Amino acid sequence: MKLAVLGAGAWGTALSISLAARHVVTLWSRNAQSARDMAASRGNERYLPGYKLPEAVCVTSELAVALEGCKLALIATTTAGFRQTLRQLTALGNTTDVVWLCKGFESASLQLPHQIAADELPAMTQRGVLSGPSFALEVARGLPAALTLASVNTAFAVNVARELNDQTLRIYSSEDIIGVEVAGAIKNVMAIAAGISDGLGLGYNARAALITRGLAEITRLGLRLGGRFETFMGLAGVGDLVLTCTGDMSRNRTVGAKLAAGIALETALRDLGHVAEGVHTARAVQSLARQLDIDMPITRAVCRVMDEGVAARDAVQELLQRDSKPEHR
Repeated sequence: MKLAVLGAGAWGTALSISLAARHVVTLWSRNAQSARDMAASRGNERYLPGYKLPEAVCVTSELAVALEGCKLALIATTTAGFRQTLRQLTALGNTTDVVWLCKGFESASLQLPHQIAADELPAMTQRGVLSGPSFALEVARGLPAALTLASVNTAFAVNVARELNDQTLRIYSSEDIIGVEVAGAIKNVMAIAAGISDGLGLGYNARAALITRGLAEITRLGLRLGGRFETFMGLAGVGDLVLTCTGDMSRNRTVGAKLAAGIALETALRDLGHVAEGVHTARAVQSLARQLDIDMPITRAVCRVMDEGVAARDAVQELLQRDSKPEHR
């Protein structure tokens, strides 16, 4: 199958490397100079240093070239860039099936990616999201990973999952696009919290408690928005949450650790050199939780550290001093 991967960050590049073993892949970068550099060096030194693009992967900055003859477009932009990318597809009259990989809520609208896609591609029914526990570096190395492809179009989810599935990248299908997207978005917020906990040296017990209570927050909001409970217990839910909260390659966890060390958010993000989706998502989720009157204390604590000048240790103390309550409420 001919695929276009739209977005040449770490994840888009890693996915191109992985999928090139079985598919014809074109990797699109919106930056013309970056595309030329990658085509010449066969690598992405900014976002995925040390990994080579197979010669079979074509790199271009021309969106029309990337989409020519392709059966599926995999959109690997940030959530902030997702709507504009869809508009570019529309401007080209594109009718290619679309799957996106971004995880987060759009800051201004508080919409999930599937809602943005419904706005921008209202006539398209062949669309979905690919999510789950997956560090780009390990996918690029060819190490095993398992992901979930969700769509309200069941046949589409099943067919695309089957096409993309291989020995190292196992793809499951799902109809619960809301649950998959909510889980993928909010786990990044919890990873910032986990980084704060680890950065303060609070130990493994605290980390386990934070992950568990974080899952409760994700599930609480996800169910209200229409997700299914079993999704939050699966790959896109607890699987991605555990990986992002414990893995040293987690960008959001790294941001949390820097905040714990007293480093300003702007400095932490500049040092990171990559997008940490959890920062924008935390603010969006806090706003949404207030609108829906849903208690999300970990999310609120993360926002207080990021935006209100509250010291990380003080935010943790506030969480610990909350009144005791039944666990499953």
